[in-house]
Amino acid sequence: MIPTILVFLIFIVAIIFTARLVLSTLKASIDNTREKHRTKLLHDLKITSADAKQHSFLGFFHPYCNAGGGGERVLWTAIRGVQEKFPNIICVVYTGDLEATKEEIINKVENNFNIKLNPKRLAFIYLTKRYLVEDSRYPRFTLILQSLASIIIGYEAISKLVPDVYFDTMGYAFTYPLVHHLTKVKIATYTHYPTISSDMVNRVYERREAHNNDAKLASSAIWSTGKLIYYRLFAKVYGYCGSFAETVMVNSTWTKGHIDSLWHTKADIVYPPCDTERLAKLPLRGRQLMIVSVAQFRPEKDHPLQLDALAKLFEKYPEWKAKSVELVLIGSSRNEGDAMRIDHLRKKAIELGIQEFVRFEINAPYDLLVSSLGTAKIGIHTMWNEHFGIGVVEYMAAGLIPVAHKSGGPKLDIVTEYEGKPTGFLADSADTFAGCLHNALSLTEEEYVELASNARLSASNRFSEEAFSSALLSCLRPCLEQ
Repeated sequence: MIPTILVFLIFIVAIIFTARLVLSTLKASIDNTREKHRTKLLHDLKITSADAKQHSFLGFFHPYCNAGGGGERVLWTAIRGVQEKFPNIICVVYTGDLEATKEEIINKVENNFNIKLNPKRLAFIYLTKRYLVEDSRYPRFTLILQSLASIIIGYEAISKLVPDVYFDTMGYAFTYPLVHHLTKVKIATYTHYPTISSDMVNRVYERREAHNNDAKLASSAIWSTGKLIYYRLFAKVYGYCGSFAETVMVNSTWTKGHIDSLWHTKADIVYPPCDTERLAKLPLRGRQLMIVSVAQFRPEKDHPLQLDALAKLFEKYPEWKAKSVELVLIGSSRNEGDAMRIDHLRKKAIELGIQEFVRFEINAPYDLLVSSLGTAKIGIHTMWNEHFGIGVVEYMAAGLIPVAHKSGGPKLDIVTEYEGKPTGFLADSADTFAGCLHNALSLTEEEYVELASNARLSASNRFSEEAFSSALLSCLRPCLEQ
């Protein structure tokens, strides 16, 4: 009888052999069509064959490029910067927004972000498999299943066009080994948020409920132990995948700490861009008793906490209810999951008895966003361990008093003292948020103007689009000039 250990070894060898055979076949398929796809794209952009050799391709892997959030401002500001400084580079965006044409996307970018792009050096590669990474598909084992699914759309991307530099701007690290082994191109990344972090592991270890740690699982020692093992194994694999990136940029001190630890790298901090110049023109005086929330309707943004905070504010300080303080929720709805969350928020507002004081602005154009930022007095942001918090920066640039979660980027990089003076408030529960809202609303006109002016100055000097473009291109330059 063949020893069990020998059978196991034969099985492992068979798996390795099969994997290498599959990779070899996929690589051959990509190599056979590489030049054909590049030539076709240049032809579509009306670039002549005589000029073709002068151009190279920078591929931005951003499956949700039409979402309209802070991550998309990073994408489009980066592309504009590359177009201005590197005229020989063709920017290619890998996107799953099948319903949007190139012209529609470019127009939305200009309307939403006030960013003008050169369509003659911009192309889109459409990914038909994006549905595989929708979070609604994986109520359990979301991290690993979404990450494995990203490999499929990563392969779809490079099978349709192999760039000279693969630039992931959404954080799909599991695609890096595949891209490396099949194409050998340079890999750059701008990571907004680590897929796994020590904070997530600690929350499971402490058995605390969260949007990614179900209450039933958190209450069970057995399930929590199993999830803890799963998280730690995932962190090892995530670190291995991230190590394939040659140029690593992150958006905050908090993200750098986690990425450096997981990927064993030294990431460069490049603060995300904010349209500080336009927002800084908004007047500070004459503001209304309005609280604005600008964030995509994703579960981690914790919009329910905002409703709880408003209800608690009215309970503890009823004078603000009498003065009709309004909470305006502004954000994009990307898919069915977002739409369901918005519906639940509407119902929750009714349950809390605050529906008359809450207004929803879904997929609002940029002009409406700016108008709201110029009218409101306070900007609220409730995401725990927000990687950076571009929305908080926009609040400050627009002259709002930020009331943000006491964690992550807002705590470490944004709502910090500037020139020895405060720039806003930090909180971590419905009670403390209510208290901070009360303190901000209670400021006299002169106190408000003084605090808002200092916050605006901090945002304008540290988080402008110009500062972002300069820092990002400095990091990318070695990849682009080789």
